[in-house]
Amino acid sequence: MPSRGRHQSSSKECLRAISKIEAMPGVVGVIIGRSYGGKSLGQGGKTGEIRVQREVSGGLKAVTQTSKGLQELFIRTEQGVAKEVWHQIEQSTH
Repeated sequence: MPSRGRHQSSSKECLRAISKIEAMPGVVGVIIGRSYGGKSLGQGGKTGEIRVQREVSGGLKAVTQTSKGLQELFIRTEQGVAKEVWHQIEQSTH
């Protein structure tokens, strides 16, 4: 049974942002991970905003602001294009 405070659903704004990312050149797919209720991206973090945290093997680790907290994302990219995708995400979500 999941711990209290975790939820596995995303808001409409988050799903729209994820769809935009999936349509970007070089993106293979987006995997939605754990949610953390009650946390936020900080000042200016609005629902649906995505922040890339780091590049990892096979893609990018990111978080999105939901209406209830934060949700982890793994953005799977084609080999060698993660930095370009990161830049595209920053341009499209801010």
